[in-house]
Amino acid sequence: MKIKHSRVDRMILGVNNIFLCLAVLIVLVPLVYIVIASFMNPTVLLNKGISFNVSDWSLKGYKTILSNDAMVRGFMNSILYSVGFAIITVMVSICAAYPLSVNGFVGKNVFMTMFVITMFFGGGLIPTYLLVKNLGMLNTVWAILLPGAINVWNIILARTFFKGIPNELYEAARVDGASDLLIFFKLVLPLSKPIIFVLALYAFVGQWNSYFDAMIYLEDPNLHPLQLVLRSILIQNQANPGMISDQLAMAELKKLSEMIKYSSIVISSLPLIVMYPFFQKYFEKGVMVGSLK
Repeated sequence: MKIKHSRVDRMILGVNNIFLCLAVLIVLVPLVYIVIASFMNPTVLLNKGISFNVSDWSLKGYKTILSNDAMVRGFMNSILYSVGFAIITVMVSICAAYPLSVNGFVGKNVFMTMFVITMFFGGGLIPTYLLVKNLGMLNTVWAILLPGAINVWNIILARTFFKGIPNELYEAARVDGASDLLIFFKLVLPLSKPIIFVLALYAFVGQWNSYFDAMIYLEDPNLHPLQLVLRSILIQNQANPGMISDQLAMAELKKLSEMIKYSSIVISSLPLIVMYPFFQKYFEKGVMVGSLK
């Protein structure tokens, strides 16, 4: 059945469609530019800009990156850190949020107040560094995985989701003789897939894009994540004109920098692009349920 819209409705829908098209273009144009630029010959890219002529394209940027041992090692380290951080964050958040959502849990308001205070007040970089050092985690994988694993916002989001589970389910489980642990593992967790995937996606993306903690806590180049490796490569390729007398050498460094920059952006974005379609349905449901409740 075709819906008939009034003139005002058609005008509003037309304005909305125009706005959405502009929003899509704002997001899509830079993405297309970066993808095409990653395949461009650096000389053509610097002199002419983007070209859709296949003869001007080159895989030199990707070959350079994939042949770099530091890049491959950094990519694998980032996968390890992001997956491990997501698992630890989800486990800690779920285990902390569930008791705080149970009615009758003594002291939950006190614990929640303590958690919320940490969202506004922190010890700072130097005390945190000293703590990591005194715990023996400096220059180890644990310095990346543990310090930021507890996120109060994730706990609040998970607790809000758990509160949305009907109490009748808990009562029925207790009537059947289920213990608290059995209720948690057999009832709560199977119903919590949306929020689990949301927290995992948040943690994975946040850790994947992070480089500051690695720059502070990791001295061994073999432990550096991809983002830190990219930062090092791009900084090394940005030469100071006053330090280079040979203009030809400076031009070659600029070409190399441009070639690596776009190719590395595409490669570093691939895991997120591949992962998001599988998490999308859980992401939308988890965020909406947590926000509405």
